[in-house]
Amino acid sequence: MLKLMLFLHLLTAIFAVGPLVHAVTTASRGLRTADPVAIESSARTAKIYSMASVLVVIFGFGLMSQKRRGKELGSFGDTWIWLSLLLWVVAVIITFVVLVPALERASDAIRAGSEGSAAGDLQTAVKSQTARVAAAGGVVGILFAVIVVLMVYRPGS
Repeated sequence: MLKLMLFLHLLTAIFAVGPLVHAVTTASRGLRTADPVAIESSARTAKIYSMASVLVVIFGFGLMSQKRRGKELGSFGDTWIWLSLLLWVVAVIITFVVLVPALERASDAIRAGSEGSAAGDLQTAVKSQTARVAAAGGVVGILFAVIVVLMVYRPGS
């Protein structure tokens, strides 16, 4: 059962967290090109894979409860586990509270701009959202990189 849990945890980490980090760290490209379809796709991808990342946590809990050589692999008291969980929560909150709404606002502004708004207003709105999206995406990417470091080095255990 240990190998199955490890397999599922790693598989979902690769196929859920990988695309999530890619989507949030490259989302500002659509903003720089003022492509509302690409922006909406980035927002949708970030939402879907943020929700899918819950599976990584669930399989991680299952893995944590497994025993190896008569000893549990981890517990909530272990620094690397509770800190990883906290960082994951922060990354998902940043995605849903900062990044996705900024992408949606930018997409709306671009669509409104194509319908006749002033070009200067459009550029200002998109530029402010581009900085927000790039910063939030970078932070989310760094948070997930720190989580990987915690999973590999397991400080406090």
